[in-house]
Amino acid sequence: MLIPTACNECYHSYNTLTLLKAPSACRRKPHPTASVLYERKLRFPAFCFPTISTGFERRPKPNTLPEVQEGLQLPRVRPQHQRRLGHRRRRGRGLFGRRPSVVPAPPAAACSPAPSAGLLGRPRRPRRAADGRRRALPKPEGGRDLAKIDSRPTNGRVVKSCSEAQLSTAKVRTPIQKQQSLPIRPIVPLVARISDQNASGAPPMTVREKSRLDKFRQLLASPNTDLDELRKLSWSGIPREMRPITWRLLSGYLPANMERRDLVLKRKRDEYFGFIEQYYHSRTDENHRDTYRQIHIDIPRTNPLIPLFQQPLVQEVFERILFIWAIRHPASGYVQGINDLVTPFFVVFLSEFVEEDVENFEMAGLPLECQRNIEADSFWCMSKLLDGIQDNYTFAQPGIQIKVKALEELVSRIDEDVHSHFQRYEVEYLQFAFRWMNNLLMRELPLRCTIRLWDTYQAEAEGFSHFHLYVCAAFLIEWRKEILSMVDFQGLLMLQNLPTIHWGNEEVGLLLAEAYRLKYMFADAPNHYRR
Repeated sequence: MLIPTACNECYHSYNTLTLLKAPSACRRKPHPTASVLYERKLRFPAFCFPTISTGFERRPKPNTLPEVQEGLQLPRVRPQHQRRLGHRRRRGRGLFGRRPSVVPAPPAAACSPAPSAGLLGRPRRPRRAADGRRRALPKPEGGRDLAKIDSRPTNGRVVKSCSEAQLSTAKVRTPIQKQQSLPIRPIVPLVARISDQNASGAPPMTVREKSRLDKFRQLLASPNTDLDELRKLSWSGIPREMRPITWRLLSGYLPANMERRDLVLKRKRDEYFGFIEQYYHSRTDENHRDTYRQIHIDIPRTNPLIPLFQQPLVQEVFERILFIWAIRHPASGYVQGINDLVTPFFVVFLSEFVEEDVENFEMAGLPLECQRNIEADSFWCMSKLLDGIQDNYTFAQPGIQIKVKALEELVSRIDEDVHSHFQRYEVEYLQFAFRWMNNLLMRELPLRCTIRLWDTYQAEAEGFSHFHLYVCAAFLIEWRKEILSMVDFQGLLMLQNLPTIHWGNEEVGLLLAEAYRLKYMFADAPNHYRR
């Protein structure tokens, strides 16, 4: 059955299929094109677009719409007798069936009163002269003296300046354009030049950042790097140029002695590729087939919005890293979520060879030796990280269970209202916090924020295993207002998809400061922490 619909130009009834497939099929010519109808929908979404109806709905009166208060032009509703007769529209008229009349702002010396506005705030048409032609309206003179311009009504409202009057008249002349919503903050690229916002767009490096960069260079240039001093300096963020070498040192992959670093790097890299020659061919064996299959499925899901990680060459690198780690750690093996933990190390070590647009860089453009070094360093640094949180990935994942329970206890002490709100609507912490612990907030934050967050995790003594709990608590309290405004179970599941796409270094810094405050209050106060 075809539901009848009405053409908004002549109000003739057509079946839905005919009018929606070809809006110009209406017999009343000329008929607006589809693009014009689309523009009308943008400006008057509830009134103007061809509406599928059964003939029983009541059309809203034009003078009851909110647009009338703003002085906007509305579509003219034809009287019933004109609809039946099917009067044709004259050519050259405006979008809504009436020729737009523009009343420019009167000049300073003009004494004639401004034409009165019509019913809908539009100026009335000028009267015709004796010869049948319309009288020309007075035009503003060339010289503008803003001090002499009085406040006069224009388009149904008071205009206080000549420029404002010209803007109001230009608004009538120009056709309706698609309204673009302005974001609150400028959109930052997903990687944003390895999370360093000061290098991703344009603000120059401040004096404080230059002094911090000089401190890093002096500290790393010493024969024996002071790791304690390096951790203190890295807690508030690591400059982009110094991040690769700093992460290697803080993760324990490189020794503090500068003379031994080259030998250790060469030995570790050769050892990794020895593992590949020894184990990687066994990925098709029956014992390891399921592990490799799961890795092969999860790799394309790793940061799907970043083109770098969708390159076949990069995906092969991740497959080798994850498979070798799973073979060498049979107690846990490969678990979904470990694939995300490779990406920060890979991007940071790639930044040694790429200055900008890392997210769009073609990996095949690097020399083979550089590719091998990035792969080996990513493997060893990820192994050092997982050694401290391996109980998160053993059978039944007891480490995550303990951390989620500790998070629930901590939130009940920090904010009783949020905790009671979860209990009232039967929301378990495991439903949203499991992924926070399993992926270290990598699914909740952009990659640039994760890299900045890991600067502090590397600087903390037990950053990934202990300090991460307080970061999750601070992250949950960050959305306190949104959580308390949700009054159903489905609404509270917004914690699985939080709007953090525009977060940067500033937001991460505030989050870490709050987490440090919580740690200072509760970590060394067991009576304060437990019931």
